[in-house]
Amino acid sequence: MICGCAGAAGGEGISKMIIGNKTFDTENGYYIMGILNVTPDSFSDGGKWDSIDAARAHALQMAEEGASIIDIGGESTRPGYEKISDEEEAARVVPVIEAVKRDTGLPVSLDTYKSAVAEAGLAAGADMINDIWGFKYDPAIAAVTASAGAACCLMQNREKAEYDDLMRDLMADLSESVRIAITAGVPKEKIMIDPGIGFGKTYEHNLEVMADLQKLGEMGYPVLLGTSRKSMIGLTLDLPADQRLEGTIATTVIGMMKGCRFFRVHDVKENMRALKMTEAILNV
Repeated sequence: MICGCAGAAGGEGISKMIIGNKTFDTENGYYIMGILNVTPDSFSDGGKWDSIDAARAHALQMAEEGASIIDIGGESTRPGYEKISDEEEAARVVPVIEAVKRDTGLPVSLDTYKSAVAEAGLAAGADMINDIWGFKYDPAIAAVTASAGAACCLMQNREKAEYDDLMRDLMADLSESVRIAITAGVPKEKIMIDPGIGFGKTYEHNLEVMADLQKLGEMGYPVLLGTSRKSMIGLTLDLPADQRLEGTIATTVIGMMKGCRFFRVHDVKENMRALKMTEAILNV
């Protein structure tokens, strides 16, 4: 059991989350979501895993290092990214989803905000939709997710980084995403939320959200933190994307202490070690 600031589920909230055939103890456990970008242009690892063989090998490595979920993305969402067609995105992710499910046996998350891609990915075996627009970009994606019996990760995002009260507005945005999911038929125990570090926020906003992560526990849903190698770390340390491991680990540790229970990262082994160390201290 994790003591201290534990409780992404917020006391009276969701204590277990179902993703595929796995049940995650979000009151006492912590879990790594390993990032598998099958894109040529992602901000830190574009082109490294965009062949089937390379993607399979990397997914197996992340599973061995302690990942509990593999998150597959077929379109880069870096700042200034170029959108691709639904058909191209689906063609990238479907064979990888099938291979990763077969090889690792882990739940697979599909990183997309497009209903047609989600439908193709869920048919291929994906267990969760990870939507950077929190079901607000494509009005059909919530129903597609619900009809497949899939879980979802709903991220807070805005087209412009404009807020009256950052945390209040962020949580209101997330509440609206949750409402959309529940109205479509997604069960509460299949919903997690993501504050969206690096999306629709300034550098200062990102730091403020990190400092106030514990407030998200009030919403009663498990919280996923996705900070891995992001610009907040690069701007703080003045380092390129491939040198941001230590900064990422610092945010992972802070996130766990403030109640986050899922961590979306590139470097599974190192972040898992940091989480285990943090758990040992919190459990004293």
